[in-house]
Amino acid sequence: METIEYINVHDRSEWGKGPWDDEPQDKIQWLDEASGLPCIVKRNPMGNWCGYVGVPAGHKFYQMDYENVDIEHPHGGLTYAAVCVAEGGPEHSICHIVEPGEPDDVWWLGFDCAHHMDVVPGLQRYIVIPDQTYRTLAFVQQECREFAARLVE
Repeated sequence: METIEYINVHDRSEWGKGPWDDEPQDKIQWLDEASGLPCIVKRNPMGNWCGYVGVPAGHKFYQMDYENVDIEHPHGGLTYAAVCVAEGGPEHSICHIVEPGEPDDVWWLGFDCAHHMDVVPGLQRYIVIPDQTYRTLAFVQQECREFAARLVE
């Protein structure tokens, strides 16, 4: 699977200044080499990141509701479990583009960074809470890698 980045997909004009200004990416797909699982990080329209790891058919969590996944969860807990949702084109979807011959039937398990004490860039003009933390692209990618490792243990 090829690593693909989608740049400047979202209109950021109303987010204000912040560390997200140094992250032009809005979606990245890659194959986690250590686990062999596909990963996606995707910024939602409000500016916070979401992370997803795909498990193949035959995996014990394939087609399982995220509330029933009984391993240590990534940041904020799991908030998503579904097959590929291709709405809005590849830059907006929770799908990955595979190379010819690669399996594309995966069950995406995901989390978001819009929890208590997480900075959501699109809300900064309305409310700023002291001591909130912006969860960076690097943070979310690392959470995906660590979650992928737990999924194959």
